[in-house]
Amino acid sequence: MKTLDLLHRWAGGILGLVLAMMGLTGALLVHKDAWVMAPGAGDALVRDAGPVAAAVGKIFADPARPESIIFASNSFGLHRLRTAKGAGAYADQAGTVVASWDSIWDRPELWLFDLHHYLLAGEVGETFLGIVALVGLFFVISGFILWWKLRRTFQFKAWPARMSRPAIIRHHRDIGVVLAPLLFVSCLTGAMLTLRPVADFVLSPLGPAKEWRAATAAPMVKGGALAENPDWHAMLSAAQARFPGAEFRVLALPRKAGDLISLRLKQPDEWLPNGRTLIWFDPADGRVMDMRDALSMPVGQQAFQKVYPLHAAKVGGFAYRLLMTLSGLGMALLGTLAVWTFWFKRPKKQAARPA
Repeated sequence: MKTLDLLHRWAGGILGLVLAMMGLTGALLVHKDAWVMAPGAGDALVRDAGPVAAAVGKIFADPARPESIIFASNSFGLHRLRTAKGAGAYADQAGTVVASWDSIWDRPELWLFDLHHYLLAGEVGETFLGIVALVGLFFVISGFILWWKLRRTFQFKAWPARMSRPAIIRHHRDIGVVLAPLLFVSCLTGAMLTLRPVADFVLSPLGPAKEWRAATAAPMVKGGALAENPDWHAMLSAAQARFPGAEFRVLALPRKAGDLISLRLKQPDEWLPNGRTLIWFDPADGRVMDMRDALSMPVGQQAFQKVYPLHAAKVGGFAYRLLMTLSGLGMALLGTLAVWTFWFKRPKKQAARPA
């Protein structure tokens, strides 16, 4: 127990502020669609292929056309246009640009996401935060074990009774066990999203990772050169006819010669906000080259598709968003106070008494 307590305290003292940052930014991002300010953000979603295709044609006709479009949704009424090196724009559902940026630093929702997911350091930051999420799992498990022997002293308080070291430690212990289930979900799903081996291990009972990951791989076929004026209406109508009731979610142009146009859709029974139902078109003539139904994919892939919605509260409505907000704020509080007590409220060593 002493070794476990020592590891718990030292790890918290070193990584507490990183976990606090992840918790606070996560709590803000859960409600991102509500606080992003741009004209048309509250517009109702247009689902028909005709108006959507007209907007796509207008967007891609611009000389500075984007690489992809993330379509508007029920919770956010603007299309997000992605271009190279962090630049992008928001366009209304008629295809008119209403806001643009040259860097993620121009939009708080973008740099907050980058901070939360990548620590502003790309793949290296993503891997580091995945490891921190695993450490967070260790905190949850070890904290519960350490609390168990003192469970009869439990008192629920949202804030420490005093800002003394004993009061903060007691509050940390008791509020930590209350939030443990939510923190466990946040840390486990975060680790699964950032560290591929963690997801493969957790989902291994559902089948080999190689098999279920292959379900979303692009088809091994080559497409022609991108037409000057692609028939977006025909492509989107074909997709809507094949998957009635599905929402258009992401449309991406080929990145290099031979690549296909890809379209992601979200069917009503899918949890993933951008869906995983996929259709690929030939850039030259718009022919359907391949398609994948997310609801028919291997069970491992379907389970993995639920990880992000659970982590980011994209399922479960307002009640679950509130719970994950509490998880984020609780992680921020626990991490901050852990660092404070470890570095600035450590017990003073008593001077040795004279013989």
